[in-house]
Amino acid sequence: MTLRYRSALFAAAALVASPAFAQTAPPADPPSDNRDIITVNEPPMSGNQGEILFVEPRNPDIVVAAGVPQYAREVGQAVTVLTRADIEQRQAVSIADLLATTPGITLSRNGPVGGFTALRIRGAEGEQTLTIIDGVRVNDPSSPGGGFDFANLLSGSVDRIEVLRGPNAVPWGSQALGGVVNIVTAAPSYGVQGRGNVEYGSNNSLFANAAIAGANDRFSGALTAGYLRSDGISAAASGTEPDGYRQYGASGRVGITIAEGIGIDLRGYYAHSRVALDGFPPPTYSFADDPEYSTTQEIYGYVGAHADLADGRFKNRVAFTIADINRDNFDPTYGSAVSFFARGRTQRYEYQGDFRVVDQLRLVAGIEHEDSRFFDGARQATGVTSFYGEAIVTPIRQLTVTGGIRHDQHRAYGSHTSFGADAALALDSGTTLRASYGEGFKAPTLYQLYAPFYGFRDLKPETARNYDVGVSQLFLGGAGTVGVTYFHRNTTNQIDFDLGPFAYRNIARTRAQGVEAELTLRPIHDLTFTANYSYIHAENRVVGANFGKDLARRPRQTVNVSLDYKLPFGLSLGGTISHVSDSFDNAANTTRLDGYVLAGIRAAMPIGEHFAIYGRVDNLFDERYQTVSGYNTLGRAAYGGVRVKL
Repeated sequence: MTLRYRSALFAAAALVASPAFAQTAPPADPPSDNRDIITVNEPPMSGNQGEILFVEPRNPDIVVAAGVPQYAREVGQAVTVLTRADIEQRQAVSIADLLATTPGITLSRNGPVGGFTALRIRGAEGEQTLTIIDGVRVNDPSSPGGGFDFANLLSGSVDRIEVLRGPNAVPWGSQALGGVVNIVTAAPSYGVQGRGNVEYGSNNSLFANAAIAGANDRFSGALTAGYLRSDGISAAASGTEPDGYRQYGASGRVGITIAEGIGIDLRGYYAHSRVALDGFPPPTYSFADDPEYSTTQEIYGYVGAHADLADGRFKNRVAFTIADINRDNFDPTYGSAVSFFARGRTQRYEYQGDFRVVDQLRLVAGIEHEDSRFFDGARQATGVTSFYGEAIVTPIRQLTVTGGIRHDQHRAYGSHTSFGADAALALDSGTTLRASYGEGFKAPTLYQLYAPFYGFRDLKPETARNYDVGVSQLFLGGAGTVGVTYFHRNTTNQIDFDLGPFAYRNIARTRAQGVEAELTLRPIHDLTFTANYSYIHAENRVVGANFGKDLARRPRQTVNVSLDYKLPFGLSLGGTISHVSDSFDNAANTTRLDGYVLAGIRAAMPIGEHFAIYGRVDNLFDERYQTVSGYNTLGRAAYGGVRVKL
């Protein structure tokens, strides 16, 4: 089957699909309680008489849109939510690989697992994605672009993922220019819970995790630990020497209730990773096998307190967060000493107030101060103080309108003000209309400002303006959701390397526009079908030789289709097919990256109440492809494991 024919087939299959529209993907085994029953006027399903009933969680579940919990029906921005049930159903190890199968997201990876991984939302730069883990901003201030490397984010400790597609500077500030990825690690509930898994597979890969959590009226706590080892494959497509990867890590949280509505929250996250690299060894100095490797240590911490006053209508939160990232490179060819190192640290002080004045009006306001620094032989630092305010208005039950403003005062570039607004109209017929306008900005990194020879201290922040509109529809009695979103984003003052002065300057402009779509069907309890289609045209808008050309590593089309079915005797079977269209590896569009199709199958079988065995085959048809020119990717790979839950 030719790639062109396969592309047309997958696109046709997903044309009826729609974006997640702030809706949680249906879990493998949804709870029967803690849900509101809502009646809508639609034709009855499967011959049943009467009105359709669909369900919605009672507890607010979307945080990433406004920075405070909201019901999905109140959010006017495009949000995708993935739960622990989704992670286990898909048997995901890399969070980046799982996110790449959701609307509007593409990724590129420098070689096998552990290689630098950039996640792009709606065609934005990977460094323009803000990543948050348990309330801590984890973008690396010591890297040249200030991005977060998704290579080291594994699934073992993760309970929930929220992805906001589009700029949203008002609650989140700098770096939320392309979007926001919010990660929540294992959280406790009443009683004691435990889970664990261990799997082994291709390339001598071993992945093991364990988690325990519990809570009572006064205390709550959770602890996870994990380990991944893989011999890998050569990072260089021309190489033969495997480049392995190893990570061990842990996360934990403690909650202490001092009085009703008043408590203390402590959270921590640790990961230590080591990945073998390929480089440019003599005498040819071309990309090939060599003994280089690098290590990364990540430590993230959160210390906070909350107080709910006025019968819970006025919620207050104060917090101190820290993100500490140490990177070291080694080249044994020249000895055991470090060949490169970087030390980055970000410290933040936050206050947020959330006041429900009346049922129809909610006011959110906050003040933040952030200090960031890096050291690579020379120390550089900067800081920013920020204020923001939002109003969430519900004039009628079906309509929610949110608007806000943010002001940042940065030590280097001065002040910047951002605006944002969105609206969601959730009709009783099951139709939801959404629209949003968002502004985003990204502060110059410390490297771009102060690097010897290359830095420029008069850089301005990168800015973006985005609007999107969409509609979604429930059908089949709430067993199906379909919809579509159109978006348009212009980015200006984007920082790039200027060959004239041979330094960083605000010289780039880009535009991205497109359509995201998603379909979710659950006609019976044990059958789940999801499909999404994204068309993203991200282009260079700088007048010159590359004007109008595609941005590097931005495929225009992606299609993802998943099907999971649980047989009556407990065996679960599933599969995912993903298609990524052609793209280019460089700004001049002279180096093409061919499109590809990846297929995977999976199965799981429970053994009693607490155990299950599972297995999967990734890249079933052994597709050969590259997401970065010259870098290798994994072929067909098989894995099997055991899972336990208490």
